[in-house]
Amino acid sequence: MGFNQGELVVGHTRTLYCSGQTAMSSDGKPQHAGDMAAQLALSLENVEAVLTEAGMSLANLVRLNVYTTDVDLLFEHYGILASRLGAAGVAPATTMLGVTRLAIPGQLVELEATAVE
Repeated sequence: MGFNQGELVVGHTRTLYCSGQTAMSSDGKPQHAGDMAAQLALSLENVEAVLTEAGMSLANLVRLNVYTTDVDLLFEHYGILASRLGAAGVAPATTMLGVTRLAIPGQLVELEATAVE
């Protein structure tokens, strides 16, 4: 769609700026319409895939922005995200924003991450 899934900046440290990740299949098709839990899990898996490509993992996250079309519904399923981050031993600075809609119709949540090594 005209953008990279991540931009790696190398210097004293390596910093990866990940594009927002949603519940999309590897071939770019939206997944799990109307299912916040499944969309949140797949969005995080997609963040992890971008991190892996850069030789990083969830443990490298320093920032995580969460955009959702339904904050209350997201809070009902936030344990999915919290447990995965906890298992990785990381608690990145996080911002959660309620938005009117995301770029792809039907998407309920989008995760934007920054990681440092």
